[in-house]
Amino acid sequence: MTTRTTLALLFAAAGLLSACGGSDDSKPATTTTVTDPDTVADQRASALVAQMTLDEKIQLVHGVGTQTGPLGGAGYIPGIPRLGIPDYYTADSATGVYQAKNGVTVDNGATAMPSNIALAASWDTQLAYNYGSQIGKELRTIGYTEGLGGGVDLARELRNGRIFEYMGEDPVLAGYLIASRTTGTQDQKVVATIKHFAANDQETNRFTSNSIIDERTLRELQLLPFEIGIKQGKPGNVMCAYNLLNGIKSCENTYLLTDVLKTEWGYQGKVQSDWFMALTDTVRGANAGLDEEEGGSTDDSAGFYGVPTFFNQKLKAAIAAGTVPLSRLNDMVQRKLRTMIRLGIMDSPAPLGGTIDQAAGDVAAKAAAEQSMVLLKNATPTGTTTPALPLNAATIQRIVVIGGHADVGVMTGGGSALTPPRGGNAVTCLNPTATIGGQVTGCATWYKSSPLDAIKAKAPNATVTYLDGSDAAAAATAAANADVAIVFGTQWETEGGDLASLSLPDAVADPANQSYDQNALIAAVAASAKRSVVVLESGTAVTMPWVNSVHSVLEAWYPGIQGGAAIADVLFGTVNPSGKLPITFPVNDTDQPQKAISSTDLNVVYSEGLNMGYRWYDSQNITPLFPFGHGLSYTSFAYSGLTTAVDANGNLTASFTLKNTGLVAGAEVAQIYAALPAAAGEPPQRLIGWQKVQLAPGASTKVTVSATAERLAIWDITLHQWRIPAGTFSFTVGGSSRDPLALASKQPFAGKVLALTH
Repeated sequence: MTTRTTLALLFAAAGLLSACGGSDDSKPATTTTVTDPDTVADQRASALVAQMTLDEKIQLVHGVGTQTGPLGGAGYIPGIPRLGIPDYYTADSATGVYQAKNGVTVDNGATAMPSNIALAASWDTQLAYNYGSQIGKELRTIGYTEGLGGGVDLARELRNGRIFEYMGEDPVLAGYLIASRTTGTQDQKVVATIKHFAANDQETNRFTSNSIIDERTLRELQLLPFEIGIKQGKPGNVMCAYNLLNGIKSCENTYLLTDVLKTEWGYQGKVQSDWFMALTDTVRGANAGLDEEEGGSTDDSAGFYGVPTFFNQKLKAAIAAGTVPLSRLNDMVQRKLRTMIRLGIMDSPAPLGGTIDQAAGDVAAKAAAEQSMVLLKNATPTGTTTPALPLNAATIQRIVVIGGHADVGVMTGGGSALTPPRGGNAVTCLNPTATIGGQVTGCATWYKSSPLDAIKAKAPNATVTYLDGSDAAAAATAAANADVAIVFGTQWETEGGDLASLSLPDAVADPANQSYDQNALIAAVAASAKRSVVVLESGTAVTMPWVNSVHSVLEAWYPGIQGGAAIADVLFGTVNPSGKLPITFPVNDTDQPQKAISSTDLNVVYSEGLNMGYRWYDSQNITPLFPFGHGLSYTSFAYSGLTTAVDANGNLTASFTLKNTGLVAGAEVAQIYAALPAAAGEPPQRLIGWQKVQLAPGASTKVTVSATAERLAIWDITLHQWRIPAGTFSFTVGGSSRDPLALASKQPFAGKVLALTH
């Protein structure tokens, strides 16, 4: 969705219904009370639609402009008081509530959670539920009806400026996590969103790029996280994307919106356009299945800030002309109202202007950050017998913290996924007119959560000093005189622009936010430090020319409003890291299938087909810097006794024993991968399930992971249906997609065509 405060300015039927049965006058009439909540919601919504005028229906299917209305925010649709339909308020909420009104950001005290890529790194569905619940609570506290978090476009192109908003490169991981996040939000009586439907995988030419994808790749990869998330999480809102899909605008694409989403998947909620220029034709969009235009306007002839709109007067004219059936308009309204009824919003709309419980938000943000950080490397320094991390406050006397504004705060991503900082930005922008990738102007936001202060608190008896990193020679000297040197590396991402490279940016690549060469700084410190630790704050993968010279690397992502304290907890072992990578870290930018992002070719051809993400590295025999699913711990785990069984319907059950063989408690994400029969024409392996297990030192447990038949299926382009191929399946369980100690098992299967069910 477009950044609200910048890009936007540039361009009474309540209660249960009953049905009477019986036509024989000699028998008493019987009354059946409808109790199924979906049926009740549908019937109540239908009764409301029947009472509405044409103008009232039109009113409910378009916004009246972004940052308007009493609350401001992303969108506003006035309600219909005579029918008890409340106003409908929408806010961006990828990581927290982003509220702005008439171009001015509202400091509402909202909690800034870690980025969604961090949430994905937790591999924890309960945490995803808690994450969605926390954001839902705060949305409702302020008065919002709908939140616009929930991005699940896959990380095909790691330089995409919105990778930090999404859930990684695997459709199964992303799908189940977004389903849990969705449920968490909607349990708070707030409509949740899943977006951007579909294949919205880069920001370059964001309004006009055309994703060209074959049917099998589309179904097995790009649409699968949406399918899982929508079927499992039942969101009230699906946002269609800016980009074209195979030559047709996503928000005007009948195959996407009606054939797949509503008919095949049985989706009952509404489809909402992305905010500006996602819709270009009233009749095409409405008849394709688009249910709501945002940000919309009060006057289609004027548009909103010069951006044309289509679902107000133009839609009314199309209804009158018969080019859009009245039944289609009725369905648009029905979908919105039944969702509001189903979630309890119609009977209990949120009051406006509540006060956020910041203390509770801080607890939730810190827990999410601690569980999402990924320990990428942890070597043993020369002359010692223990790995560089965790740090021992009792024995360390001198610590030097270097760079990344670690003295004042932690970084977060930009655009509509930004949660404004409480009390303002911790860092002053170096060059407000500079651009990222030549595409979008902007400066990074830093939350006032100082890693330096948190490190000092963890080691009160040590001498802790800070250098800003601008003088690499001085940093190297300080590192040589310290027991440990901790260097912070930062990489800013934002909606509206793609990264030129995955390398940590310098003053040339990111003049708004960087004043020195970060890679040169890390290399200099590593050359002199007795113990060197690199902490990364990034929204995507980072290339690391210095990786063999440093002892430890901790990926903290964009860790949110409590990021500084969470980083210190992990560095000192108060928290044992348990995150696993939801994306592959390549050695070089060009290790990816797409070697470069073209600024001129609008056709983005997914020529790699099914070989995306870790599937690409496996199929091409490319060694990644760090593989998908990788993540170290301060303890160790051993797997044994794998057994697998596939029932007649294709459902898998895998059982094994997991033991904590180390000295401290820790959590392991046990991952199950399947290699399909060779004749299926699939990549070497795919993730089909996982379980995150917490174990005390020395403890062991029997773990059982189940995967439904759909996880073993391929998309048959002749049947246009899911089918499990016949042959022998190989299964592995381990701690990453390339765990050398993974256990293996084989199972034959006769094959099966799966029914297309909702």
